[in-house]
Amino acid sequence: MTKYYVNRNSKAREMAKSNISKKSKKNGGFFSTLKFIFIMCCACLLAGVASLELYLSSLPPINNLEQFKPNIVTKIYSSDDEIIKTFTAYTYEKIELKDIPDNFKKALIATEDKNFYRHHGYDLTGLARSMVQNVLAGRVVQGASTITQQLARVLFLNNERTFDRKLKELFIAARIEKTISKDQILEMYMNNVYLGAGAYGVEAAAQIYFDKHLKDCNLSELALIAGLPQAPSVYNPFNNMDLAIQRRNQVLMRMFKMRYITKDEYEAAKEEKLHLAKVPQFYTTNKAPYFCDYVLKELESLGFDEAEISQGGYKVVTTLDYKAQKAADEAIRKNLINWGLRGDNNQAAVFAYSPVDGKILVYSGGKDYTKSQYDRVTQAVRPPGSAFKPIVYAAAMEKGISPNDMIEDRPITIGQWSPHNYGNKYRGNIPVYTALMVSSNVCAARLIKEVGIRSVIQVARVLGIETPLEYDYTIALGSNGVKLFEFTRAYGAFANGGYVVQPYSVERVETSRGKVVYRAPKTKISHQLSLNTAAEMTAMMRTVITNGTGRAANIGKPAAGKTGTTDDNKDAYFVGYTPNIAAGVWVGNDDNTVMNKGVQGGTVPALIWKDMMKVATEPYGKVEFNYPEIKLMPFAAGSNVKIIGDEEQQEQENVQNQDNTTPLDEQSAQTAQEAVQNVVKTINGEKKSEPVKQQTVPVSKPASTQPAAAPIPMAVPESLH
Repeated sequence: MTKYYVNRNSKAREMAKSNISKKSKKNGGFFSTLKFIFIMCCACLLAGVASLELYLSSLPPINNLEQFKPNIVTKIYSSDDEIIKTFTAYTYEKIELKDIPDNFKKALIATEDKNFYRHHGYDLTGLARSMVQNVLAGRVVQGASTITQQLARVLFLNNERTFDRKLKELFIAARIEKTISKDQILEMYMNNVYLGAGAYGVEAAAQIYFDKHLKDCNLSELALIAGLPQAPSVYNPFNNMDLAIQRRNQVLMRMFKMRYITKDEYEAAKEEKLHLAKVPQFYTTNKAPYFCDYVLKELESLGFDEAEISQGGYKVVTTLDYKAQKAADEAIRKNLINWGLRGDNNQAAVFAYSPVDGKILVYSGGKDYTKSQYDRVTQAVRPPGSAFKPIVYAAAMEKGISPNDMIEDRPITIGQWSPHNYGNKYRGNIPVYTALMVSSNVCAARLIKEVGIRSVIQVARVLGIETPLEYDYTIALGSNGVKLFEFTRAYGAFANGGYVVQPYSVERVETSRGKVVYRAPKTKISHQLSLNTAAEMTAMMRTVITNGTGRAANIGKPAAGKTGTTDDNKDAYFVGYTPNIAAGVWVGNDDNTVMNKGVQGGTVPALIWKDMMKVATEPYGKVEFNYPEIKLMPFAAGSNVKIIGDEEQQEQENVQNQDNTTPLDEQSAQTAQEAVQNVVKTINGEKKSEPVKQQTVPVSKPASTQPAAAPIPMAVPESLH
């Protein structure tokens, strides 16, 4: 029996060993297959690399390479076929390698191609590494072009981002390496690379940015120039000093890590203050410099960069109306001088676009680009004063209030805020449209109280005003800053049936062979206001130009707009529109000081707007707004109608008795009535108006307790001229 169990156990062990052996063989076969596939892939890859290396090494050299120069013929055109910028207006200064500071060579190599002296024109290891990094990031985060490849692109290729071009770049780089020495390649690259501000070559860059020769630049200045090839427009210190310094510090850090400089040298150079030269005369050849800067930024957002544009031989067709642009620039200069605003601190900005299709037509970020490149269209945030009131009125129209409804033009107190009209002049019960026409402060305050702060902010947001707006009643009088670009875009919705259209500047980009590599798609459009609100706002703001505070902007064509003047005359606006063009004008001092007391929204800004719009609207003729008819009715004192703010009349009368304000009397009421009658006659073509029954809008009674609002400096109202 014992022998039986021993034999049985022995057979079991043999069967188990047999099964384990079979399983091992099975698993070993699977892993062997994977191993075989991996080895084959590696072999194919190595064979491909070896074949590529063999092919590149067999390429012939390039004849007369040293005679080649970059093809710098890129031009930017206006929509009316005027060349507004050409990159052939450049500074080119050749310098020999022996005259280039050693620190600059090290800075450039550390930044652009650390293996420059070890590769044959291409760095396959670096290429593989960058591909892995880009795949992991899901976007292009790391380039792999060597200095030789960049030189190949500058001398022989355009800047299309295609696989075909990258292959050509690789092949030409290999041929360059077989033609000239490393030092010659480095010298040629440093003499031809574009470094922004019209500078081709490192010597030209030193002269333009620092007004000195490259050999006289210190380590900090050399590092800044060495950091420019990656993105000349972005890191141009004339455009953005902060980004330029950040890039300089990156270059210094790379030099330190590669032991080109000591830690003490790194720290000292990083703390060095940069002293730039004056803006070069290169910019005077730019016919629309602020606009061209905006174009370059838009091209960058589309995937181009300034080096590509400047060296690619492109034809960039923009939306600019050059005739109107010239008129705007001349209007700025003329009107500022006429009103005694001659200093560099006295500035103006103009922005105009089509509210129908979004094309930017006029773009002036200041009066003299050679003295200040600060763009006051998209960068400056300045309070609009009474020009913000249409946003409040639009919120009221959306709530059902009519231009013909009556509103109390009497003193009002909201919490701790008690706005006053210009000269303490009050008109009693007047139509809503009259309140906007004469720019009544108390009526705007009464309206924002009626519709609510939140409603006004919501309307501002949907119309495209993105700057912060405080939750405060004083925004009704324009106490918060806005950007002229956004503010003008918001007015465009009043011109286009309540549709907000996104402005753009680049129509198309063509290569030197005429191939279109970019064409602007249909711009973004969103419907934010009702057609009726747009029609009512237009009808009201037409009276501002025909009979109100904006009469200086009258161009003799259907147009609407609003003036704005801020506290102590620090800022003055006029924003208006025709059926085809929306345009905004800002005038003020860069240091936010007080201007001449006579400068208000209805003076210099309105005059600039008029001069520019006369030219800009010429192609469209005398076009009427395509809106339903909105009749603005005269009013009769004592009519039995609902009046906005009527429930507070007794309270306001008590407040009025305590203030030293001009009392209301029959004469002032009669004057207001006569003014409105004149407006109605003008709008209705001198037609005799029949007695009209006033429209009544239900008005909810405000809460008994109002939140106390912190007092904010009030915008100065405009008088009725």
